[in-house]
Amino acid sequence: MTAATNPMRRPKAALIDLAGVLHVGDQAIDGAVAALARLRAADLPLRFLTNTTRTPRRKIVEKLRRMGFDIDEDEVQTAAQAALQLVRERGLHPLYLVHPDLAAEVGPSAAQPDAVVLGDMGPFLDYRQLNAAFRLLMDGKPFIAMAKNRYFMEEDGLSLDMGAFVTGLEFSSGRDAEIVGKPAAAFFHTALATLRVAPADAVVIGDDLHDDVGAALAAGIPAILVRTGKYRAGDDADPAIRPDLVVDDFARAVELLLARNPS
Repeated sequence: MTAATNPMRRPKAALIDLAGVLHVGDQAIDGAVAALARLRAADLPLRFLTNTTRTPRRKIVEKLRRMGFDIDEDEVQTAAQAALQLVRERGLHPLYLVHPDLAAEVGPSAAQPDAVVLGDMGPFLDYRQLNAAFRLLMDGKPFIAMAKNRYFMEEDGLSLDMGAFVTGLEFSSGRDAEIVGKPAAAFFHTALATLRVAPADAVVIGDDLHDDVGAALAAGIPAILVRTGKYRAGDDADPAIRPDLVVDDFARAVELLLARNPS
């Protein structure tokens, strides 16, 4: 374990990443189910933050419950939800490039789109769709991306995430995407607002040095990096991003948090 210079106190709320922290694929990470139960017993307010945009929130929760996690749907905040909220607030009628499993949650693309909303389509993304998005962006339409992650961990290894395609469209069109999921500070702050907890009084637990930990620190929230999921050797020695704690897994993070004095 490594720690920051100023030791953390027990937080008033925890924002917890899902994939790579609680589970990988359909398998719970060792000790994670029991650790979450310990947080529940300590009455610590929780929110679960995910950039996963291949699956609707309802199915994410169903999957977690099958693994044994005690999680309610209204505790889970997704990047897809953040994108939909932004679309509604601005009255947009987008071209949605999303995974088929997410299509019912976001709805159909507009006949005459006035924006592009990009999610992780996985193997369903093709050149025709990318080119349609490119042409809209070249016409000056807004570009909203649910996330910009580089990669994620599946049961058979690391997989390319949607950040490569967001970057490609940005490069070709000359237009920057508005990212609504992690690492956007608003994504974290929205979750904390529902709990009425200040950023400095919370903690983020994640496996992504940049989009979990670095983003949390930039948003004024203490952060713990776990050595599971997409964690890579050397992440805990990065000179630019210094987590408040680096631990082997979620169970160890919970053990250390609950042992600390209340803030």
